[in-house]
Amino acid sequence: MRIKYVSVVLAGSTALAALAASPAGAATGTLPNPSVTSVLKVQKQAISAGAPGALTRIDTGNSSYRISSGQADTAARTAMDADRRFRVGSVSKSFTTVVLMQLVDEGRVDLDASANSYLPKALPDDRITVRHLLSHRSGLWDYTNDMFYYTLPGFESVRNKVFTYQELIDLSTAHKVNNEPGAAYSYSNTNFVVLGQLVEHVTGVPMATHYQERIFGPLRLKNTSYVHPKTTLSGSYARGYLRQDDTTLPLVDSTEQTVSWGQSAGAVISNSADLNRFFSSLVSGELLPQAQLQEMMSMVPVNADGTQSYGLGLRGRKLSCGVTVYGHTGTVQGYYTYAFTTADGKRSMTSMANTSNNGTVNTILGGTLEAAFCGTTVAKADKFAASGDEGFTEDIAPGVVRH
Repeated sequence: MRIKYVSVVLAGSTALAALAASPAGAATGTLPNPSVTSVLKVQKQAISAGAPGALTRIDTGNSSYRISSGQADTAARTAMDADRRFRVGSVSKSFTTVVLMQLVDEGRVDLDASANSYLPKALPDDRITVRHLLSHRSGLWDYTNDMFYYTLPGFESVRNKVFTYQELIDLSTAHKVNNEPGAAYSYSNTNFVVLGQLVEHVTGVPMATHYQERIFGPLRLKNTSYVHPKTTLSGSYARGYLRQDDTTLPLVDSTEQTVSWGQSAGAVISNSADLNRFFSSLVSGELLPQAQLQEMMSMVPVNADGTQSYGLGLRGRKLSCGVTVYGHTGTVQGYYTYAFTTADGKRSMTSMANTSNNGTVNTILGGTLEAAFCGTTVAKADKFAASGDEGFTEDIAPGVVRH
């Protein structure tokens, strides 16, 4: 492992810090200070488990922590740094939700109306509401289960392909539904592809324009973009590396792709500073009126112990120190992302590891939440190892168990 730097920004001035340093004055409210040492420990574990590199940025009060390890480009042996851009995967769902909720505020969409009221081609069940789509309770089958049942062949078959929304929706509706509308939480990329189609059909305006005019521009997110169906990232970025199902084979560089298979469910590009600003601004009420924000942040537990929950296009995570943070996880070929903030938006954290199809890395990376918000590290890797025989699932092909 190679450590690039640990940079601490205090009130606008930048200085390099010793690896074990935890800057004073970074606490927000009653939260412990973030632990740089613990973040580095998590990053080291992630790299040992197969990630080429990892980055974390924590913004709290007037302080910023930028922590990175390993490599952003294995061929060029370029060191990772915490300002690099990357594909954010399902974190895109929160951006899409903001656009949709602004349309709700404008009176153009009703959360509890049938989604078919707003679509050019009806879904098979008229009982599916807009709210069901936003909360993953529509029951619609996730087409990525078929598309990426075999990880690398599936990726290569769609890497440069351009889909319409309807083509992706049709792949889903060719299957039976997972459950009756509203009956259960069942994560499905199909939901947010339908929402992208819905927004464009209602407004006649492309999602790219909505993202730019409603979010990227107003928040001055200069490192955030939606370039679908272009395949390249611009500026300083981390390359992504996809692990093959045969783990004895080398990682595959998956950086360039259309992400047309994901679109409004997963094709946004950003960096850690912009994601922290986005989620902090969201919960602070800068993007939505209070009524719509409360709808997004009204959480329903989605796991047995209640530590994970889902609202409308927003995840909740209850951490060991009692704080609940809000944001989203992201998986796209070559990248894992965690982007979360406190309910008041005063402390935000984004972490990324530049690999995917590696459940150990994904689980380990979640430990940066504990380091950032609770100042400690939960044994995420040990927890995963204990259940490793059961395999893992992720936001891509959530119905397929990997080993």
